[in-house]
Amino acid sequence: MRKPFRASAEIGTWALLLCATLAAYWPALQGGLLWDDDRHLTSPELQSPHGLWRIWFDIGATQQYYPLLHSAFWIEHRIWGDALLGYHLANVVLHATAACLVIAILRRHSLAGAWLAGFVFALHPVCVETVAWISEQKSTLSGVLYLCSALAYLHFDQTRRRPQYLLATGLFVLALLAKTTTATLPAALLVVLWWKRGRLGWRRDGLPLVPWLALGASAGIFTAWMERTSIGAQGPDFALTLAQRFLLAGRALWFYASKLVWPAGLMFTYQRWTLDTREWWQYLFPAGVAALAIALAARRHRGPMAGFLIFAGTLFPVLGFLNVYPFLFSFVADHFQYLASLGIIVPAASGLTMALRRVWPGDSAFPRICAAVALLAVFGVLTWRQSGMYRDAETLYRTTSARNPASWMAHNNLCSILLRRPGGLAEAMAQCEAALRIRPNYAEAHNNLGSAWAQMPGRLPDGIAEFRAALQAKPDFAEARFNLANALAQIPGRQPEAIAQYEAVLRTWPAYTAAHMNLGTVLLRTPGRLPDAIAEYQAALRLDPHSAEVHNNLGSALAQMAGRVPEAIAEYRAALEIDPNYAKAHNNLGSVLAQIPGRLPEAIGEYESAVQANPAYADAHYNLGVALARAGRAPEAVAEFEAALRLEPDSARAHYNLGVVLWRMGGRSPEALAHLDAALRISPDPDLRRMVDRLRATP
Repeated sequence: MRKPFRASAEIGTWALLLCATLAAYWPALQGGLLWDDDRHLTSPELQSPHGLWRIWFDIGATQQYYPLLHSAFWIEHRIWGDALLGYHLANVVLHATAACLVIAILRRHSLAGAWLAGFVFALHPVCVETVAWISEQKSTLSGVLYLCSALAYLHFDQTRRRPQYLLATGLFVLALLAKTTTATLPAALLVVLWWKRGRLGWRRDGLPLVPWLALGASAGIFTAWMERTSIGAQGPDFALTLAQRFLLAGRALWFYASKLVWPAGLMFTYQRWTLDTREWWQYLFPAGVAALAIALAARRHRGPMAGFLIFAGTLFPVLGFLNVYPFLFSFVADHFQYLASLGIIVPAASGLTMALRRVWPGDSAFPRICAAVALLAVFGVLTWRQSGMYRDAETLYRTTSARNPASWMAHNNLCSILLRRPGGLAEAMAQCEAALRIRPNYAEAHNNLGSAWAQMPGRLPDGIAEFRAALQAKPDFAEARFNLANALAQIPGRQPEAIAQYEAVLRTWPAYTAAHMNLGTVLLRTPGRLPDAIAEYQAALRLDPHSAEVHNNLGSALAQMAGRVPEAIAEYRAALEIDPNYAKAHNNLGSVLAQIPGRLPEAIGEYESAVQANPAYADAHYNLGVALARAGRAPEAVAEFEAALRLEPDSARAHYNLGVVLWRMGGRSPEALAHLDAALRISPDPDLRRMVDRLRATP
């Protein structure tokens, strides 16, 4: 009876770990997109089966070349689409699975405190950034594969069976394809084997891991190259001397260890340190690391030294010897130590468990359990509170800027959010200006400030000046150049400049769908450029075939070319298949159909759909009125013209057509004359006056 009871208790404990993890991360489960999540989640052009092929074989199709991660995102999009809850649940479940694997590995080696270590890893607040941030699924997914590979290899180490070695190797390769920092696994395994045996043998321990070391080194070199050339981890902010890099590594190790021991003041972006080789006190950090290593090496027990080596070795890729893009904002980040934290958590949990056994020896397990539960409860509450910071981007950046006022990135990103909020313009500008006070040449803040000015009446020149400042600081900044082109396109006579800027954007970023679309719109208004406009819209549709707006705009361009009206109708219908309530597409389709003999009833139906989708659409009311008048439905036409005038009282054409219909209806000529006179007051056009005079002369 004891074995079934033990099995049930063990299953219950595994379930408890999962439930505790879900509870601790509950505030983050309803979280939105943060920072670069929109660039990691599967973009529209990659959501097809061909997009999956591109994820693997088109380097540059995704922000980072982690094809297994982006394949996981591709599959998840197929399952739950744009619902973010699914992505958050996947992250939490992967994290809980990693904690379970930690327990399995430690129990396999009969290490004290296995359960405690797994629960601490699951509930420690330093892991919140990794688990609550969708983009960091690369850490949770690669972490599971890393630990599975470690478990399989340690099993191989006992049996020496080839299939187990191949399984472990395959899992290691998959881990590398999810995140390259897992390249440290073979070194960690060598440390574990040294801890177990006290010595390492070349044939037994070293030789099997040589291919792993080669794979890890190759993946690391490739990722370092990508970080520099594609992501932007180069330039003055990354130009550190070798001495500065050693100062950074020593300080970072103490920082990460302190956050594990005392997880207070955790934040999304920490203050970026100034590394000054002339300051004597900065050398205390690497000196302290060296002293600690010597002290641990002198101990008879190998466990603490093994933990230190795993902690420092797993952190090596982000200690400053290699450039990684987040160093632009801060040299440290909580998610950098996701797996490395096990180097401290495991020895600490084991030591604490043995200490509790000495305090409460024998069968007195209850006090030991109570002490462990109290510790885990503290961690769980801290994680729950920290998770709330990640429920949406605004909360994240407000909290970050409050805890780290020098975070120019947080100020600028908060500005981006406020720019999209009605009534948020003034605060958005204040946030941008705060970012620029801290970092005057911050291109992204200049770009956002330009967007703010561009929204204010009469301040478009100020916006253009800010966009140019952004481009001066960062000449290849495609978004700022795109915004500059949009601003120039609004100024009469500056369309050629706008076209040149759009073309420059597309030379830098050929897959910029919005640039193709907006360039098409400017070309559409430029005499003689109609074929070029059509080509740009078609290019945009190749990148994003599900854009109703581009289908609609292409339809408008095709409608202006002789013999291509059927294609225009097809594009409008394509737009309406994507968005059945797209009022502008209904209106445009109605306008094309109204010109085709015998299709006026269909045109009326499209206009009616347009005003139903958007009752405040004055142009659709006007067009519906014209179509109804042509169909002999004068009273309904009058109602539509009156609706158009309620929305646009100064519409000369609506006043004129309403006057014409009323005149022809008879009995309402004073009212008709009033509308005709109003049309002339609004638009004293000679042609309009001749039409009114001709109407008045009609018996």
